[in-house]
Parts: sequence; C-alpha cells; structure tokens
Amino acid sequence: MNASDRAANRDLLDHGTLYVAKFHEDGGGEWVALVHGQGKLNAENGFADQAEVLIKTRQAADALGATRMDRPEWIAVHPVTKEVYCTLTNNANRGTAQVPGLNAANPRSNNVYGHIIRWREDRNDPASLKFQWDIFVFAGDPQHPEEARRGTIKGDAFGSPDGLWFDDSGLLWIQTDVSTSTLNKWHYERIGNNQMLLADVRTGEIRRFLTGPRGCEVTGVIMTPDARTMFVNIQHPGESPSERSDPKQPQAVSTWPDGPAGGRPRSATVVIRKNDGGIIGT
Repeated sequence: MNASDRAANRDLLDHGTLYVAKFHEDGGGEWVALVHGQGKLNAENGFADQAEVLIKTRQAADALGATRMDRPEWIAVHPVTKEVYCTLTNNANRGTAQVPGLNAANPRSNNVYGHIIRWREDRNDPASLKFQWDIFVFAGDPQHPEEARRGTIKGDAFGSPDGLWFDDSGLLWIQTDVSTSTLNKWHYERIGNNQMLLADVRTGEIRRFLTGPRGCEVTGVIMTPDARTMFVNIQHPGESPSERSDPKQPQAVSTWPDGPAGGRPRSATVVIRKNDGGIIGT
C-alpha cells in the first residue's frame, strides 16, 4: 500500500480471501473462508456470486456458523509472542431474542461492560487456519452484585474496553468507551469516567493510567520511538444522551478542555511526559 498513490491502491482488495472465525467451546478455533460455492454460500441461499458474499459478509458468516461476538472493536498483536488481543466492547442484547446464544467466547448475558479475548495461531504461524483462544479479562467492577457487570480484573475496574495498543516493551494499553446510556450512579461511584489503563499481560495486572473528562471517549494512542512522549486522543468530551438525540439542543456535561460554562466542548489530543523525562510505562 502506498498512501500517496491512489491508482495503485484501487485494486488492493481485488484479490485474496476473507475469513471469519469460529471460537469453539473447548478453547480451539478455526478460520473459515467466505468463498462463493462453498457450503451454503450459493444462489439457493441468496448469494448469487462472490460479490454478494462480500457485500453480505455478516449473512455469509452466519451461514457458515461463524461465532457472533460481543461488538469487536480494536485488535492488537503482542510484539514478541504474536498473541492477538481483541476488545469486545459490550453487547446488552446478548442472551435476548436478538442475540439468544451464549457461548464460551461470549458467555455473559446482558454483557454491558464487555471483555478482552486473545488467541494464538497454531505454531505461531500467521497463515494457520487453526488457533487457541482464551479470555484475558472480563471488564466491570469485581465487587458488583450483578454477574453481568462483575469483572475479573486484577487491579483497577473499568468498563467497555475499546482502543487497544501494545508498546514495544509488550505492555498493553486499554482505552474505554462506556456509552452515556450505561453511565449510571453505580458506574460513576465505582468506575468513573472513561479512561486509559495499562496491563501487564504476563501477570494480568491492570492499572489506571489516566481518566478522561465526563462524557468523552478515550481513543487512539501512540508514543515517540524513545517512549518518552505519549499522545492520547480525547473524543467528544461532554457528550450527553440529549446531545445524541438532538444535536441542536446539546446539554454538555463538561466544558473540557477550555470551553466557557455552557459552551460546546472540543475533542483534543493530550501530550504526556514524565516529570523526570523517563520512559512511559516504567
């Protein structure tokens, strides 16, 4: 891919095979190709040709028995072990008529706080069609009385993991996007605003690194090559449910970063350095 050569980029997706995943109950998994003529991907089932298979990707995946996941968002690959981590942000419909099935990879009904799943390709071969998987962490408050909201976190509680990034040392940075519809009194008292956390995947320990302004989503992170300066995006700070339903009459719950009272907040990028100029994450 060449970002400056549009002509060369136009046919990038003209060749290759799209795969979907089956997460088996025993912790194994497999990648299944979406190829017209294979299995139920034929005209009798509503797929006239390969173009329709790719246009109706979700229906094609269902036809081949791919696992329906709880709103997958970001994916990050460990720089050393090559394990793949994926955030499953939430799925309040899990266990209802809309999404009736529970499975080992998505085992919580009314999964409002989500979880992070990971897998390892067989023999560490990225071309392998087989993998082994497990759940890295269930998000939520470990002390919550409701099972659907009770986390397995070793450290600081969080909900709805979204952004995900590994630094070069193998530390995993997690960013959250709890929706305004989920931000109830319990959440604010026990978990707080959306945040960014740092996880040691070897021990499972997770610690809060920063907390965003109310109503925001923390999304996007990168560091300079020397790991001494970090850039973090704060998106739509101050957003409230009324603002989503009626943009003409916003009721912002924050004026961050520099807005006057009653003004509209602005998205921004935060630059972070340690006071001693040291490496971030140490």
